[in-house]
Amino acid sequence: MKRIITLIAAVLFVITAFAQTDKEERKLTREEQKYLQAQIDSAQFAEATKAVNDTAFTLEAEQVVFRNGYRAYVLSRTNFVSVKDGQAVVQVSFNIPVAGPNGMGGVTVQGMVNGYKVKRTKRGDVYVTFNVLGSAISAQVFVTLYNGSSQASVEISPNFNSRRITLEGHLLPVDQSFVIQGRTL
Repeated sequence: MKRIITLIAAVLFVITAFAQTDKEERKLTREEQKYLQAQIDSAQFAEATKAVNDTAFTLEAEQVVFRNGYRAYVLSRTNFVSVKDGQAVVQVSFNIPVAGPNGMGGVTVQGMVNGYKVKRTKRGDVYVTFNVLGSAISAQVFVTLYNGSSQASVEISPNFNSRRITLEGHLLPVDQSFVIQGRTL
């Protein structure tokens, strides 16, 4: 955690140093931009990995991928998978005028997390599997946090049908996530 704070402080120092050269209007070279972006991505990956290990994370989805490969771009504030205190919330809400069961044009389900396992692949990706069991959900959940960034995907595979769905977006610690939760079933 100290390393992350030091890294963020260093990045902020570099940014403020460049901001102070207002008369020179110095632009960052491509190498400097890539280096700064790599440092930011590394810090985000470390935070996301810690959140996964602490079982307190939210994946804010920007895309929903259906079983047939069709992609829908969605709002990250209303489409998410969240895990905290042994509970999981899965919400999918499409931008349609018709109100769904959750009051937001979609579905929100909640359940207990069971069988939570975290492992790291050879490429450095973090892979999480767990089951969610609740009154309106019984599913296996597979989360992949890609190495070097906060980009992640989560595949939700219901136990009683084959309507698998995948959400893609950014994985954040719960306290850094600002999602809007609808009514749960």
